[in-house]
Amino acid sequence: MKKKRPLILISNDDGFAAKGINSLLEYVRGFGDIIACAPESARSGFSCAFSSEKPLRLRLVREEPGLQVWACNGTPVDCLKIAIDQICDRMPDIVISGINHGDNASVNSHYSGTMGVAREGCMKGIPSVAFSLCNYSPDADFSNTARLIKIITGRVLEDGLPKNVCLNVNFPDTPEIKGTKVCRMCNGIWEKELVKERHPRGYDYYWMVGQFRDTEPEATDTDEWALAHGYAAITPTTIDTTAYSAMQKISDWDL
Repeated sequence: MKKKRPLILISNDDGFAAKGINSLLEYVRGFGDIIACAPESARSGFSCAFSSEKPLRLRLVREEPGLQVWACNGTPVDCLKIAIDQICDRMPDIVISGINHGDNASVNSHYSGTMGVAREGCMKGIPSVAFSLCNYSPDADFSNTARLIKIITGRVLEDGLPKNVCLNVNFPDTPEIKGTKVCRMCNGIWEKELVKERHPRGYDYYWMVGQFRDTEPEATDTDEWALAHGYAAITPTTIDTTAYSAMQKISDWDL
């Protein structure tokens, strides 16, 4: 019996028409059969959110040999769930998310719909990787990421990933990527997150904006340091969020 090619499931949080996901499709087409299921429009900041109070809709927007692209009206995680349940004829061999327009380093990982896709795939036992570029432009140039995306995709397909671990890969927006750094998530904080405006009809409204501050700028083992110095940052990310180092201290409380 002829062995089936690997099944690659792709999603994002910028929408199915975004340049990032369409660049990704071209970069990994040689690795297997691809099903892409992505939001109808941008869903940035949705993290692992899913829809519980509205029906989901699917539509096929592109079909070629070895490739299907679907659009869904839900969140990035909705897209993954519905693709696995309704579109895929078998469990995917890998889940790939991105390429995101904008980085998902440091605490951005917690907010990111791009990482939500990778976490959802990981929770289902599928080796999962999220790719992001430090450029928010809709017309960003992703070409410098192609070589590393192909290498990482090939290695994950060949070797898999540890249980409950997914990869958060961020690329610097530089003419040349110096290499890769396997690094930890930087400690950082978003500040000045709201801009207040006055509507002509007499009420206040607010824009969510903000400035990111690296709270450990001297550390050289973080994703923020790697990106600032021209390296692609690879951060292994765990599903288990237990703070094991704090367990004994909490156990010692007189409760």
